[in-house]
Amino acid sequence: MTRIIPDSILPTQSLPAQVDIVIIGGGIIGVSTALTLAEQGVSVALCEKGLVGAEQSGRNWGWVRQMGRDPSELPLAMESLRLWKGMNERIGEETGFRQTGIAYLCRNVRQEAEYEAWLVHARTFGLDSRLLRAAELRQHLPGMVSDFTAALHTSTDGRAEPLKAAPAIARGAIRAGAHVLTGCAVRSIERSAGRVSGVVTERGRIGCSTVVLAGGAWSRLFAGNIGIDFPQLKILGSVARATAVGGVPDMPVGADNFAFRRRLDGSFSIAMRNANIAPIVPDSFRLFADFIPNLIKSWRELKLRVGNRFIEEWRTPRSWAPDAVSPFEQVRILDPVPFERFNREGLAHLIKAFPAFAESRITQSWGGLVDVTPDAVPVIGPIGSIPGFYIASGFSGHGFGIGPGAGRLMAEIVMGGKTCVDPAPFRFDRFRKTKAA
Repeated sequence: MTRIIPDSILPTQSLPAQVDIVIIGGGIIGVSTALTLAEQGVSVALCEKGLVGAEQSGRNWGWVRQMGRDPSELPLAMESLRLWKGMNERIGEETGFRQTGIAYLCRNVRQEAEYEAWLVHARTFGLDSRLLRAAELRQHLPGMVSDFTAALHTSTDGRAEPLKAAPAIARGAIRAGAHVLTGCAVRSIERSAGRVSGVVTERGRIGCSTVVLAGGAWSRLFAGNIGIDFPQLKILGSVARATAVGGVPDMPVGADNFAFRRRLDGSFSIAMRNANIAPIVPDSFRLFADFIPNLIKSWRELKLRVGNRFIEEWRTPRSWAPDAVSPFEQVRILDPVPFERFNREGLAHLIKAFPAFAESRITQSWGGLVDVTPDAVPVIGPIGSIPGFYIASGFSGHGFGIGPGAGRLMAEIVMGGKTCVDPAPFRFDRFRKTKAA
């Protein structure tokens, strides 16, 4: 295992005394929100406790897909794909986005039927997804030898580089006028007459009328300290980097037990698909009733584990004063140990399907903590109990692909104008009501 290091940015050095909006979190959602706001002339400061794009936004698979999304999320995924296509030109930076298509392989008629059912939704939205069969399957997937029966294929989907994208968008936001501060944890918010009036950071106060929490896996902890019970847990994903090979598809491909994506330098990010660790932590018991329906539905894809995270989270304070050192300063970057067996098995399954990968070897592996909600759909919207406070979190493994669209939607909601998609599916009040602050 080697350390994951995102591309660098030149952050803002001085803390602004006053802005319109403060964004907490420098992942793909936070920087995309900041970019949209700054381009509209809104005064915005983004505060990141560590480095931009150093947690899950830099550790994901790098897929940019509309395919397979929850129907409520599909319009946002389509809007995000539109934004990805123009992002390099928009910001004058390389995000690694390439429109290559994506394919999900089917081994049997049961899997085909599941994808056929999803295609009904895709056709409703005019998406170009379809099932490939027979000769067409071999044409799109060179080098494949396993007895797959079909593949769900979306030619307009693509891929980008996780370690490049969020920093590149952050640099674009800075050029548009945003303040982007790294190594600057937000400890809490301030309120005046019940509504947001500022934030307290480890480096001082920033006055503002609006705060957007885009803290990824940290969002529940921050929200809880100000009286908001945000139902969110963490899932451990494991990914590896493998050396380059030829004679395989250029597009990302997934089956029931492997996934791969070609990187810009020719190497591959690989993983064992449908295999994640659900760490048992204190919040697992607090949120048991919220998550048990989805756990039952996804039990084949999740492995429950009791480990060090239980002790780590048990020892983490759940409340602290604004003038006290916060948990976000004690752990700047979540860097969990990957489950190496999944990476090894993923490569072994991949070699059986695409023998060219027999020449490849794993050179790097890493873990990432994915923020998930009970229904696997994010929250993007206001928190009614605290006027001026918004959450954009709980992206459940979809955040990288829909990041630009989610950032635009969050910015539009905050500005109070027309939104690019209907925000109703992402409202916070579909879950339990906030607790009294």
